[in-house]
Amino acid sequence: TFINDEVEKIDWLIQTVQEVVSTPICIDSPNSKAIQAGLKVIKNGKPIVNSITGEKVRWDSIVPLVTSYKASVIVLCMDDNGIPENSDERLKVAVRMANELIKKGVYAEDIYFDPMVEPISTNSLNGLITLESMQKIKKEIPGVHLTCGLSNISFGLPTRKIINQAFLVAAIIAGLDTAIINPLDKKLMSLVYAAEALAGKDEYCMEYIAKYRSGFLEG
Repeated sequence: TFINDEVEKIDWLIQTVQEVVSTPICIDSPNSKAIQAGLKVIKNGKPIVNSITGEKVRWDSIVPLVTSYKASVIVLCMDDNGIPENSDERLKVAVRMANELIKKGVYAEDIYFDPMVEPISTNSLNGLITLESMQKIKKEIPGVHLTCGLSNISFGLPTRKIINQAFLVAAIIAGLDTAIINPLDKKLMSLVYAAEALAGKDEYCMEYIAKYRSGFLEG
């Protein structure tokens, strides 16, 4: 039902969420009209639009909203030819889209590239391809961020949580800034703080130590 009248209901949904949380909101919808309706009522910080690709129809309908509302945006490393098979091709797609967005006035720090996580159950190299893509994007496009749908990596495998945890640590070392994860999973979040310390993102490990002292960390 929500999909059929998303434009009408997203206004209510976002305002309801904003009553109880003050963090910025990410709007995820295939419908550009729903995204616009949501952007109109967001008050808490800079909104994030999820997502655009290099596909012309999607690009032309979403990018004007990103620039008009000065939103951050998640950019999938794919275009009208689909998902590139290797990290070099994904980098080319990312560089092209970053250049076009920056020309339109989008700041590099407002761009969140998703290098496209695909299951290792269908290709054992998919994890490495994603990690290589992350490293290359961070090196070649200064200032941008990286995000991903973490659990895609373990699709079709037993005890998926173990694969997700291992991949998360590797991805943070490769440059991952954000991910779609469960913040209530203490074990997973403990690994986030440990990996950020190992990746040099936590000066003097102060955040890790603070979480330890608060009793948050779970071994």
